[in-house]
Amino acid sequence: MRAENFEILRRHMLAEISAGILQLRDTIGKTALDERVMMALGKVPRHEFVPMELQPYAYDNIPLPIGFDKTISQPFIVGLMTDLLDISADDAVLEIGTGLGYQAAILAQLAHKVYSIEIIEELGREAKRRLRQQGCTNVELRIANGYHGWSEHAPFDKVIVTAASDLIPPPLIHQLKTGGKMVSPAGLPDAQQLILLEKHGDGRVTTKEILQVRFSQLEEVSPGGSSGGGVRQVQ
Repeated sequence: MRAENFEILRRHMLAEISAGILQLRDTIGKTALDERVMMALGKVPRHEFVPMELQPYAYDNIPLPIGFDKTISQPFIVGLMTDLLDISADDAVLEIGTGLGYQAAILAQLAHKVYSIEIIEELGREAKRRLRQQGCTNVELRIANGYHGWSEHAPFDKVIVTAASDLIPPPLIHQLKTGGKMVSPAGLPDAQQLILLEKHGDGRVTTKEILQVRFSQLEEVSPGGSSGGGVRQVQ
């Protein structure tokens, strides 16, 4: 497909996202996504973050398979989760579940620094290549189990998790700054909720259920254990 065709499809995607937000305004408490988030969604070429054979469907408002039984989330969910974080230009953001890098590329448009963890080495390396190709120089990738976060760079202003566990992982809450926000799916596979978590100055942690979702499961290992071949930087 030609670049101008992708641009038309991307504009249609933005219109669908806006319509979806308006439809769920009573559930999510707003009628539109933040303008900076919409600009990022309009700028990042989603077709560069899906397998080649799926590029014609890249701007459909649906999840798409990326291999290894993983998917790239539907654009509406990417936009909503990003918006809920209220990312500032000087924020450091931790992402759990890089996939092929689309969400990281969106975050890179909004934050000062993005730290992203992917458990599957092949996906992580491919994400690194795609992000570099798009000029996302403020994203650092690591191959590891994201359940335990990335303590070397903690605390983080914002945390986004793109795989679900029964409960939000305590290490990720611990690595969130006071005053920070986290968005994560949580719950049993057939009853997952998208959760917005906030850590307040007095030490309280509050959570709010946003809407029902369905994500792949976040792998959990015991502290000090490893999964996916251990911990490695992506070169």
